[in-house]
Amino acid sequence: MSYNASEKAEIIRIVSESRIGVRKTLKELNISPSTFNEWYHKFWQYGIEGFKDRRKGRTRIWNRIPEREQEKIVELSLEHTDLRSREISCLFTDREGYYVSESSVYRILKRRGLVPLPAYEVIAVKDKYEYQPDRINEQWQTDFTYFKIVDWGWYYLSTILDDYSRYIVSWRLCEGLTSEGAKATLEEALVKAGYQNRGNRPRLLSDNGSAYISGEFEDYLYRKGIVHVRGKPFHPQTQGKIERYHRSMKNVVLLDKYYSPSALEDRISEWVEFYNNRRYHESLNNVTPADRYFGREEGILKKRQEIKERTMELRRLEYRRSLQVERAGVK
Repeated sequence: MSYNASEKAEIIRIVSESRIGVRKTLKELNISPSTFNEWYHKFWQYGIEGFKDRRKGRTRIWNRIPEREQEKIVELSLEHTDLRSREISCLFTDREGYYVSESSVYRILKRRGLVPLPAYEVIAVKDKYEYQPDRINEQWQTDFTYFKIVDWGWYYLSTILDDYSRYIVSWRLCEGLTSEGAKATLEEALVKAGYQNRGNRPRLLSDNGSAYISGEFEDYLYRKGIVHVRGKPFHPQTQGKIERYHRSMKNVVLLDKYYSPSALEDRISEWVEFYNNRRYHESLNNVTPADRYFGREEGILKKRQEIKERTMELRRLEYRRSLQVERAGVK
């Protein structure tokens, strides 16, 4: 079976993030290890462009990115070393009003040695929960994760995530994994979303942790008129979005040690602000969770398309001018 460039790049992403191991994932995808390794090295050298026809032909490229814009891209990358090529592409387009593709950013940074070699990483990538909401506040996901604070012991972070936008509606650091903590987090989310005095509230999706299956928590949900859906035991993909969020958050937050709950809360608050308002999310058309939650997504995507069209026309004009100068010099 033949694959196009974008399909090969997606297969590399799936294999790199698979929790069941590289060889087993390749076997399920019916792709040989040698073929995958060939794709992987091309992607590492050239980005997605490495999968396209590289046969020799006309070397002049009409839409080449000017050197001045390339330098701006490098400066932006050095300013935001935590962002990947995709995120740099979106940030540059939004900030500078000049369109650059993810593959172009990758090539520019790769030539300057600014792209690290990706390592194989293992996460769940299949068995997605079948119910997917189509509007904000239709369904919320909730879960606990844990942190160890030096000389204080274990603390538990309770989070409410909007399923449609992946926006973090509320969070709370708790001393224990209790229904009281879960209720307090949900109560705060209802207030922030404006549901404290009206019906048609979001339904709640959780796992089968002790805080969520207690009679006290179920009574609370009943009084609030909230439908509660629990995932299958030993099936974390049901709450895949919040599981993935917690993993991304801990990859950053756990780079430091914390000696008090307040220090940890401050760091989590910084992360939530970044995640909600500044982190471009690939599954959200490269807008932030806040952009989708507050209805800005359509306007942003429309503006990006306009910037792309203007940029392409500008590159065409620059190319034509360079040809005219070149022909004038010949004459």
